[in-house]
Amino acid sequence: MKYVLFLLLFAGVLFAKVQKVVIDVEGMSCPLCTMTIKKNLKKQNGVIKAKVKLSTNSAFVIYDDKNITKEQLLKAIDEVGYKGKIKKEIK
Repeated sequence: MKYVLFLLLFAGVLFAKVQKVVIDVEGMSCPLCTMTIKKNLKKQNGVIKAKVKLSTNSAFVIYDDKNITKEQLLKAIDEVGYKGKIKKEIK
């Protein structure tokens, strides 16, 4: 039984659809802004990695699209007081 559960969990990882996206973020003005956005993105279920850069006013996010959508990523940015717009999807 343990092996079946392990195989099911492993199969979920293998078949997860990992996506990468760059999001333009409006309203950032300091390093605290980037930390706030990054923290909120990373606590979302499905976000694997998030990098937020003040110098480019952007966020780079790697996520599992089975657990979170691009719209939910934008909502997570909006929740902390900033406006996000999808700039580019990376294949």
